[in-house]
Amino acid sequence: MKISEPDRIRALLLGLGDHVRQSVLNARRENDPGDLATISRESIADTIYGIDRISEDAIMEWFTEHWPTTIPVELVMEGIDPQRPVTFPAKAPLEQTDAKIILDPIDGTRGIMYDKRAAWFLAGVAPQRGPATRISEIEVAVMVELPTTKQWRADRFSAIRGHGFLSDAVNVLTGEIQLRSVRPSQAADVLHGFGYISRFFPAGKALTAAIEQQLWDRLYPRVPGAEVIVFEDQYISTGGQFSELLLGHDRMIADIRPLVFKKLGIPSAVCCHPYDVAAALVLEEAGVILESPDGSPMDGPLDTTSPISWVAYANPELAAHIRPVLRAVLKEMLEA
Repeated sequence: MKISEPDRIRALLLGLGDHVRQSVLNARRENDPGDLATISRESIADTIYGIDRISEDAIMEWFTEHWPTTIPVELVMEGIDPQRPVTFPAKAPLEQTDAKIILDPIDGTRGIMYDKRAAWFLAGVAPQRGPATRISEIEVAVMVELPTTKQWRADRFSAIRGHGFLSDAVNVLTGEIQLRSVRPSQAADVLHGFGYISRFFPAGKALTAAIEQQLWDRLYPRVPGAEVIVFEDQYISTGGQFSELLLGHDRMIADIRPLVFKKLGIPSAVCCHPYDVAAALVLEEAGVILESPDGSPMDGPLDTTSPISWVAYANPELAAHIRPVLRAVLKEMLEA
């Protein structure tokens, strides 16, 4: 089963991302920064801040006004009760929807609400198969940058399965859109480049750092008098991490928080979920190798609660270089 009108759906979701970006920019101009950083509610999947509520409202408004009645869809995102599904056109019977859209309105809330670093709007669309619908079935995906106040340009990436990916950028001052040519790194190793394992919060940080140290020590044994140089840049946003891979900035990134938390017995929801990897198809179409830490395909249901672990290599040669060592380290240290 294929989704209908993939080119139209891509254009629509890019337009939605642009709408969310403008809503965030307007909110920052019109509200006190402290209000945007206030906790709005807690869910079993994440903490919802004031800025998140602004984006959620913008999305519902946009779908009501712009989503075509000829493409009935179910919407999956934080704030929607799975027991009370939301469909467009409004109140369309779930069993009559053709596709399922999973969204992360603002991926990287903690960075953008303090104006530290850009966040990302992420979306993926798969043929509707009810609860059985999987990340691996996504056929259209988009990423739209939500810039900091000092940025004049916001990047956009999008893909249709089997048709490669597109990259362009919006001048947020004028609205002008220009095509961009980007390429993931073609390096064969991580030496003198950027690569890391995510460890954003105190929970599990020590064990994660020990795993990463073992990885680099085994990949690049220390020679007396010579220091091993590998840089890291912890971008607290899966969409942001994806963009750094697409732009050729980072060569390898892994997020193994669910595995670390399981090993330590930590009941934490602060990890990656399916909506965080909604745009995984963009990386795949760009040639990035994105998989589970054990080397199997990264996958999961299109919901808001399932924990997701992943590792991305900028190119196949890097994957072949790092994968067996990472798997050995994880097996020894996490029994994974």
